Amino acid sequence: MKLRFFDPTRREVLAGLGASAAGLMVGGAAPPVTAQVLLQAKPATLALRPGQQATPIWELAAASHTRGVRLRRGDRCEVVFRNDLPVPLAPVWYGLNGAAVADPYRGRAPAAPGTTETSVISISSAGTLLADFRLFEDDLKQPARPLPIIAGEPSRVAVDRDEVLLIEEWRLRPDGTALPPGHDPKDTTALHTINGQTSFELSAAAGERLRLRFINGSQRSVLAIKLESHEVQVMALDGQPAEPFPARNGALVLAPGARADAFVDAATSARFLLHDGKEAHRVGSLTVSGKLERGTPLEPPRPLPSNDLPVQLDLKSALRFDVALGAPETAWVRTASFSTASAPAFRVKTGRTVVLALKNPSPTTTIVYLHGHHFRLLDKLDDGWKPYWLDTLAIEPGQTQRIAFAATSPGRWLIESVMADWAAPRLVRWYAAE
Repeated sequence: MKLRFFDPTRREVLAGLGASAAGLMVGGAAPPVTAQVLLQAKPATLALRPGQQATPIWELAAASHTRGVRLRRGDRCEVVFRNDLPVPLAPVWYGLNGAAVADPYRGRAPAAPGTTETSVISISSAGTLLADFRLFEDDLKQPARPLPIIAGEPSRVAVDRDEVLLIEEWRLRPDGTALPPGHDPKDTTALHTINGQTSFELSAAAGERLRLRFINGSQRSVLAIKLESHEVQVMALDGQPAEPFPARNGALVLAPGARADAFVDAATSARFLLHDGKEAHRVGSLTVSGKLERGTPLEPPRPLPSNDLPVQLDLKSALRFDVALGAPETAWVRTASFSTASAPAFRVKTGRTVVLALKNPSPTTTIVYLHGHHFRLLDKLDDGWKPYWLDTLAIEPGQTQRIAFAATSPGRWLIESVMADWAAPRLVRWYAAE
């Protein structure tokens, strides 16, 4: 299979900036490939209306893995992507930092319809990742399902089960067809699924320790997911280990694209409740039966292995920038119009700490995703940070949130911004670490 190098056009630049996984090696002997995955963009159907005809959708599927893509930290994975949809596409991986990329500005072109592209991805971190087509959503004729990708830790994590729970939202027209995001949802009905099911069922024995990887695969909505009658211990956010802490009232609040790994010790049968900002409703259940016998009692969970992000950030000498989200007059553009000929949001020397003041001037909650780097959410007094890393953040109307990161990944990187409104366009800018 042949790796392709090119001088990027506008759309190719967009794919290269967004696909933090497109680590094409330029010159020299490349380390050996240790894993391979075949991904496919294809039409599909989903049973969203019980007893009625299935709904046509598009999806990113792992043709070579029947139970989801599971890799390991340190893998060099050969990714073969086949596009069987009628528009050019490239899967964008969320959660991999830019250290995996040889040259993020010179990425892959989107694959034309009916073609196959090959790339090599360095899996630099363990965690819960997500691949999807959101940077190409202006071209989507159907809503497209994302694909969870799990990068395992080098050593065993002390859990009995490891389950992915992909939450998705849909807007169904009266005829049962699904509306892609970025369009007016007038006369549609909102619907949520977990792992493609309108009523998700999970079974366990009493005493089992479950690692539940919650992914908000919705395109616009901030959602809260809760497992009744259980303590939910948060272990990782957006693919990066956190200092373990209990979820407030047992609920996890996730922005679109955000991920949370939680440990739950199964105790009793319970409902999964989803709150969509208006009301809570049942989306699934945990059925507990029998009992898992153990030689020794369960201990409190230990932190997950570090992915070697910086222990400290130098806030005193950080470069500071204000970034207003979303408004076209502030240099944000739709993905289809993106070009690096526009001025960057900011430039920074590699190695410096950056503090961004992200301002949401709109009357709607706005979600921001930072490519290339995970960041710390700063305390209100700007004198410290929360004990976790993020790559996705929801900012309430009229609010400003400050984030900090070490610019360890040289290159040109995207910042995405989208309002929590189904009809809102996805907007992008870029920044440079040099």
